[in-house]
Amino acid sequence: MAEPVTLYKLIVLYMLSKADFPLTDSQLSDFILGQGYTDYIILHQVFSDLEESDMIRSEIILNNRYYSMTDAGAEALKFFHNRISPAIRSDIDQYMVENKMKLRDEVSVLADYYKNTDGDYSVHCYVKEKLSRPIDMTFSVPYEEQAKKACRNWQEHSQRIYEFIIKELL
Repeated sequence: MAEPVTLYKLIVLYMLSKADFPLTDSQLSDFILGQGYTDYIILHQVFSDLEESDMIRSEIILNNRYYSMTDAGAEALKFFHNRISPAIRSDIDQYMVENKMKLRDEVSVLADYYKNTDGDYSVHCYVKEKLSRPIDMTFSVPYEEQAKKACRNWQEHSQRIYEFIIKELL
């Protein structure tokens, strides 16, 4: 059992090394479970083990868990990457090339809402890039359904909204 679990840990580290942004629990799971490498319970134990050994760190943002590799994880991958078969590395490389923009958009265009003390709802929308946020705005709406709709629409229309705001302000 130790050998397959070690392989799953290396697969997670390898995937994180191929992205220059954090990956969500579901993004990692979709690939690993979709390839049939392991099951959901073992994979989440792998995440937990990697985090406990300080090879990855996680952060919860807007109800999603985001993983990034630590220096210790990068060092471990450097020494043991050859334990990942060339076929698996190739599958991961191909997946990351084909899906990198989609994966990046999923983790960089974010929106959430919360109920204010006055009964209105604040909607917080932003775009996250490495160390900056090119746009970060919060606005209020009177109804929860409007807040939900704004969050859904932000993902699809953020680029156009950003361009409009910049054009109007500058």
